[in-house]
Amino acid sequence: MEIRSTTDEDLDVFVDTVHAAFGRFPETPIEGGGLWWSALEMDRCLLALTEEARPVGTAAAHSFELTLPGEILVPAAGVTAVGVLPSHRRQGVLSAMMRHQLAELRDRGEYLSVLLASEAQIYGRFGYGPATYTARMTVRRHEAALAVPRARGVADAPATGSDNGSVEVLRRAECGEILEEVYDRYRRAQPGALSRPHRWWALRAGQPPISPAPRYIAVHRDADGVPDGYASYSIGEPATLTVDETIATDDAVFTALARFVLGHDLVSQVVFKHVPPEHPLRWQFADFRAGEVSGDTDWLWVRLLDVPRALTARGWFMDGELVLDVEDPFLGEHGRYLLTVQDGKADCVPTDREPDLSLDVSDLGSVYLGGTTPSTLVRAGHVRAHRPGAAALADALFRAERSPHCLHWF
Repeated sequence: MEIRSTTDEDLDVFVDTVHAAFGRFPETPIEGGGLWWSALEMDRCLLALTEEARPVGTAAAHSFELTLPGEILVPAAGVTAVGVLPSHRRQGVLSAMMRHQLAELRDRGEYLSVLLASEAQIYGRFGYGPATYTARMTVRRHEAALAVPRARGVADAPATGSDNGSVEVLRRAECGEILEEVYDRYRRAQPGALSRPHRWWALRAGQPPISPAPRYIAVHRDADGVPDGYASYSIGEPATLTVDETIATDDAVFTALARFVLGHDLVSQVVFKHVPPEHPLRWQFADFRAGEVSGDTDWLWVRLLDVPRALTARGWFMDGELVLDVEDPFLGEHGRYLLTVQDGKADCVPTDREPDLSLDVSDLGSVYLGGTTPSTLVRAGHVRAHRPGAAALADALFRAERSPHCLHWF
C-alpha cells in the first residue's frame, strides 16, 4: 500500500473516495458554492492506494488557529475527511494513514492536531481526546420568559443582560462581511474556538451560516451601531425556530439575541443547536425547566504532538508544578516532564523525578483546554495520581478562564 500527498488534479478522485467510504454520493453543486470540499487544502490531503494504484482511503488537514486558555492563538491542524472503503477496513489502512499524517504534521513543525470524531471509539487509539463539549437546548416558547435579574447595580450590568443595543434581521446574503468580522472577534477570546479562514467564507464551504443555505441573521449592534453579535436561524415544521449558532462578544449580547429569537411569533419552540457547558441561559428563565438540554456530546478532540511546546503555549491562571508521565502508545513514545507554572507562563522540561500523574497522551489532550478535569479521569480509572492532592492541583492548574467551546464544523 502507498500513502501519498495529493495535488489539485486529485480533487475528484479524493472526493469520490471519501464519499464512497461513508456510503454517500457527492452533493449536486448549487448556486453560490457551498460544497464542503471546496475548502480542502490539496497539499494537506492524503490518498491510500493499493498496489494496483486503486484509491481506498483518504485523510486531510485544514490550517486553523486554535484559541487556548489565556486568549492565546496557535496554529492547529484540523484533521478531516478521514475514510476507508468498506472493502479495505480492518486491514491497517486507517492506522497507516494516521501514522503518516502525524509524521507529516511534525515535519511541518505543528504540535497540535484537532478533529471532530464521527465515532467516539475510533480516535482515542490515535492519541486524540475529547476536549470541548456542546449541547442542544430546546425551549418551549410559551414558557420562555426571562426572569428579572436579582443582582443590582451598575457593576452588575454586563452579567444581567442589560443592553443598550439593537437587533436587525438580515438575509444571509446581505451580511457576509459582518458575520466574518464578528465571528473573528468572538473566536479570539473563546478558549477552544477555531478560526474560520477567509477562504471558507468566500467559498461558502461548510455548514450554516457559512454555507449558502437560506438563513435569517439576527445581527446585534452596540449603542454606537457596531455589530457585536449574531444569531443564524431558520423556521421549519412543526413551528420550530432553530438557531444554528449564537455568536456574542459578551453575555449581555447573547441574552439580547436569545430574547429576540425567543420572542419570535408563530413558533412553538426554539432550538439552540450549540450551547456551551455551564452557560447561564438556563438560569435566566423564570421557569428553570423551560430549557430542556439534550444531545450533550463531545465536539473538538485534541492531540498533542509535542508535549513541552503545547504546554508552554497556553496561558495559566495559578502557580504550581506537576510531574507528568505521558505515554503515547500509538507512536511508541514515552516522556516524563516537569511542568512549572509561574505568573501565567509555563516551563516544561524532561525530568527523572517521581511522577505526580501518569496519563495517556489522549488524556492530556482532553484536559489541555480546561474542559475536562484531571480528577474526572482519575476517578474514571484512566489517569493515575501518585500522591494525595495531585489530582486537585492538576484541576486547579489546567482550568481555563471559562469553559472551552467550539462551534466550527469541518
